[in-house]
Amino acid sequence: MSQRDVDRFERIVLPHLDDAYTLARYLVRDEHDAQDVVQDAVLRAIRYFEGFREGDARAWLLAIVRNCCMTWLRQHRGERNAVPFDSGTLSLADSRETDARAIQRSERAALGRALDALPDEFREVIVLREIQELSYKEISDVVGVPIGTVMSRLARGRKRLASALGLGVKEAS
Repeated sequence: MSQRDVDRFERIVLPHLDDAYTLARYLVRDEHDAQDVVQDAVLRAIRYFEGFREGDARAWLLAIVRNCCMTWLRQHRGERNAVPFDSGTLSLADSRETDARAIQRSERAALGRALDALPDEFREVIVLREIQELSYKEISDVVGVPIGTVMSRLARGRKRLASALGLGVKEAS
């Protein structure tokens, strides 16, 4: 890989590493495994970067990350101990913590558990749409399914989330 290609890779792909880690973290459900998966995905991206034509580098990288996650999950199926995703960092609780913050933390934990309980095919599209804010087309490219399937999975995933959280379907959409 030439220095020009390295510079180009760093400029257009590396800014999406946080998104890559977030997706991997939600799919493999372990921060250390997610780091390993992203590292593998970046190495693959570098290896095949010559084949990348100008386009959506974020979707391209996330597709590689997703594929690496699926490979990792297949290889580690028997040894997988799902650890719920905690999007917040752990901190010492202040004895004067307000009820509102406690309620917010409880709601976030409930959402995390509900999201973890979703089948992978629903969880990945929910994460890509609601957290990564990808368009249906970008999700279609990342997951490798038609847009209609993306829309169907999103609707079904949202319905399952709403049900798990005790919300009405209208509130979840």
